[in-house]
Amino acid sequence: MTNPLLDFSGLPKFDAIRPEHVTPAIDALLAQAEAAVKHAETVSPVTWESFVVPLEDATEKLWRAWGQVGHLQGTMNTPALRQAYNDNLPKVTRFSSALGQNLALFAQYRALAEASGTQDLDPARARSLDNALRDFRLGGAELPDEAKARFAAVREELASLSAKFSDNVLDATDEYEFWIKDKQHLAGLPADVVSACRAAAKEDDQPGWKFTLQMPCYLPVQTYAEDRALRETLYRASGVRASETGDEKFDNTPLIARILALRTELAQLLGFASYAEYSLATKMARSPQEVLDFLRDLAGRALPYARQDRAELEAFARDTLGLDTLEPWDLAYASEKLKQARYSFSAQEVKQYFTEPKVLAGLFGVIKALYGLDVVADQAPVWHPDVRFYRLQDATGRLVGQFYLDLYAREGKRAGAWMDDCRNRRHRADGQQQTPLVYLVCNFGKGVDGAPATFTHNDVITLFHEMGHGLHQLLTEVGELSVAGINGVEWDAVELPSQFMENFCWEWERLQEMTAHVETGEPLPRALYDRMIAARNFQSGMFTVRQLEFALFDMELHSRFDPAQDSVMALLERVRDEVAVNRPPSWHRFPHQFSHIFAGGYAAGYYSYKWAEVLSADAYAAFEEAPDQLAATGARFRAEVLSRGGSRGALENFTAFRGRAPSIDALLRHSGMAA
Repeated sequence: MTNPLLDFSGLPKFDAIRPEHVTPAIDALLAQAEAAVKHAETVSPVTWESFVVPLEDATEKLWRAWGQVGHLQGTMNTPALRQAYNDNLPKVTRFSSALGQNLALFAQYRALAEASGTQDLDPARARSLDNALRDFRLGGAELPDEAKARFAAVREELASLSAKFSDNVLDATDEYEFWIKDKQHLAGLPADVVSACRAAAKEDDQPGWKFTLQMPCYLPVQTYAEDRALRETLYRASGVRASETGDEKFDNTPLIARILALRTELAQLLGFASYAEYSLATKMARSPQEVLDFLRDLAGRALPYARQDRAELEAFARDTLGLDTLEPWDLAYASEKLKQARYSFSAQEVKQYFTEPKVLAGLFGVIKALYGLDVVADQAPVWHPDVRFYRLQDATGRLVGQFYLDLYAREGKRAGAWMDDCRNRRHRADGQQQTPLVYLVCNFGKGVDGAPATFTHNDVITLFHEMGHGLHQLLTEVGELSVAGINGVEWDAVELPSQFMENFCWEWERLQEMTAHVETGEPLPRALYDRMIAARNFQSGMFTVRQLEFALFDMELHSRFDPAQDSVMALLERVRDEVAVNRPPSWHRFPHQFSHIFAGGYAAGYYSYKWAEVLSADAYAAFEEAPDQLAATGARFRAEVLSRGGSRGALENFTAFRGRAPSIDALLRHSGMAA
């Protein structure tokens, strides 16, 4: 019990976990899990209580401890921790592969499915059992021994390569520094960004201003810097990260080729024609062609709007900004200037109203209005002083779940925003109810010199998005681990609750509650709000085709790509020929930074953002149709979608809530692309 990773008595001891704890803890938990597997292989008679529960008891401890290590790897990456993680990753992956290929366990699950009385299992257990049998087949349990060994080796190597891909992006991002000594190059940049760059320089005992590729620095430069050379410098540095252009040790080129080859081999070992077919076996979409048809249908609707957006931007840049050629590093800058000219406001102006305390209060107010639940500050050991901790409770004070909130960008922290579960809801064998515990992680700019952080409206949308994922996990009422929260939910429906929450960032009443000007304390003025709403779908065509570009590239890459006849960059250029209106330069290396598909869970699944957006827009339309029944509609959404987790199919959940199948009409209307 001196090892904090072996202490499951309460909340994780993040303030005590050290790299040297990782290996002994994982070795001990692997031994316990392997012993439990051995026992489960021969237990008789096979019942849920005698077989499934003790097996889950042992394996859950392993996954919880390993999840804590992985979380620290993503938020507090150090050389020692990275070494400990990479040392143990093969062992954990081997155990996971062996578990998925264990014929004795597979036979036990089949015996359980065939046992008398199994038909009387509650829906969560029945779904969990069906998923287990499917996952054994997808895990290679039915393969011959030689193929089974190869399958396990492929999975192990893929896990290692994905971790290395992510590390390379992180290291290439963190390593870059650009120094400015002359203040004239800072023209146009927001004051808080200039202050943060100056503070970064002071930390290094240097004069001037330090610029990095961290998003709180990079995005404002692209959007506001009047110095075109500065925009280009950072754009180029960002565009070639983790590629052959930069430091060889961070080059993801060989990793991409190897990952794709191994994924193809893995799929073919199981009899699938492509990795995309293998990936879709656990998703709502039935085939790669169905996904490609969906994406191209949406592209056909969006492209006329995207081309109009591009033509307007080019004309404005030429006639007003004097930019005869609109370069990629001009896009965000010119777009912001056009938005200011057309709608008389800027994102920076709006940002002054979104102070962190008010945004959080507003977010928690939405949760209260929708679900009658209170978010209350709580105490827990944390991995960084900036991390906060909260509890979600009902009107009686009963604990529903808890979550960590890690808002700010810093070195050693993976870019982007995400939710992950630390501990899932579960009915324990001792009769106790285990409550869910989740991480919510963002990469926003931090307040400087004691001032509160201010967020762009896009930051606010990101925060609401991740909270939507968190609520999906926190509000589950399922007691079986494998289908509680987002577990067992089809991947292309996972984004429904997150994208649904984004809509509340546009409601006037909500914005009144979550805004207070950083200097005056005044809420967002109605006139400014009206201009925001008018600009809501500004360049939505360009944004849509950009997402479709990523999704089509991903699906084509994992369904039809032949490395013997093609290159990854050539495929991407063909996709851009089809749907893009903004083309990066030939030297840009987007795939080398596409962690979603090479280091995350979105391989042959990036389309799910748009797929789920259809569901989320249609779900929110139910609230629009009954504006005076917010609590009642929220209760129904919670009961039919959020609380169900993966215990019921996502389409069945949606239809139970909406009373019909989903329609694309709401998405097109919300995006300003309705006919």
